[in-house]
Amino acid sequence: MSSEYSEDRLVQQTTANFFEQTLKWHSVYAYKKETFGINGTLGRKDKREVVLTRYLRQALKRFNPGHPQQVYDDATLAFTTSNISDQLITINQKKYQLIREGILEKPYKNPEGETINPRLKVIDFQNPENNHFLIVWELSIEGSLYSRRPDIIGFINGIPLLFIELKATHRNVRVAYEENYTDYKDTIPEIFHHNAIVMLSNGIMGKVGSITSNYSHFQEWKRLEELELGKVDYQTMLMGMCRKDNFLDIIENFILFDDSSGKTIKILTRNHQFLGVNRAFTAIQQRKVREGKLGVFWHTQGSGKSYSMAFLTRKVHRQLTGNFTFVIVTDRQELDNQIVKTFAGVGAIKENNTQAASGEQL
Repeated sequence: MSSEYSEDRLVQQTTANFFEQTLKWHSVYAYKKETFGINGTLGRKDKREVVLTRYLRQALKRFNPGHPQQVYDDATLAFTTSNISDQLITINQKKYQLIREGILEKPYKNPEGETINPRLKVIDFQNPENNHFLIVWELSIEGSLYSRRPDIIGFINGIPLLFIELKATHRNVRVAYEENYTDYKDTIPEIFHHNAIVMLSNGIMGKVGSITSNYSHFQEWKRLEELELGKVDYQTMLMGMCRKDNFLDIIENFILFDDSSGKTIKILTRNHQFLGVNRAFTAIQQRKVREGKLGVFWHTQGSGKSYSMAFLTRKVHRQLTGNFTFVIVTDRQELDNQIVKTFAGVGAIKENNTQAASGEQL
């Protein structure tokens, strides 16, 4: 075994230990150890399976009890199959919709003659501990032409939502992007059909992005709390993003698909947006005791103000009761147009409601 490979393995082992011991995820080392079949290590029938259907089926039944078995079978099939003619970003967006909103199945009549319109949720966002969190390192995956072993894949209820590519500590993080991650997107794109978060690290520094991010758009995660002094640290990123409650919050509320430029890009929250939006969300929850004084969310130029607004409005509408209206006031007409275009592009307002004016209500 080469020293280079040994050092890569050391970073993998350290990462796996952190997930298992600190973050309390289950951990499995799969290379040359995985057995197949429903009672095998992960329940996969072969190396082509990227969704661990054993855990998915368990979640479907646990979160959506009382349906006929055929409903669970159809939901599993709908969730795990894709149109191979679709682009990766199209497949990913469709899968994200199912993850966030649930799988809508065909109506059926129950024994009492009532029509049931099942929408099966695959993740319990309100109760993180009710979900199955698993990382698998060195999982062998067969694509149509090639076989690969990504360093670490994180599964929630069998859904491969997290991809981590690791390098030895003396190597530049960019190498993980250029030599491995981009190759995996070409050779085993199936592992990214359901992906939410891509992480790259050398065990010291870490960067995070989405499946459409160029390397220059991969970001650091420096703080766990707003007032902390920031530091570029891989474990800070893991703790900030992969703690169970934070991870599900990001999946549910901090991912957008923006087609306002004419090309769909996947937007994953940055560190400051996640912290700032959640502080603003808490202030809205406490608006009565705060007497309506919610505070100021300060951004620098180019730091994603429009996306932060979209994250906040979507989270409020999804999680709080009431008929909330948001008024965005700008000091320039071009900003009005930009914000309305962004909100329409990410689906935060209806496409036919794109006429911007001072005091536009969203």
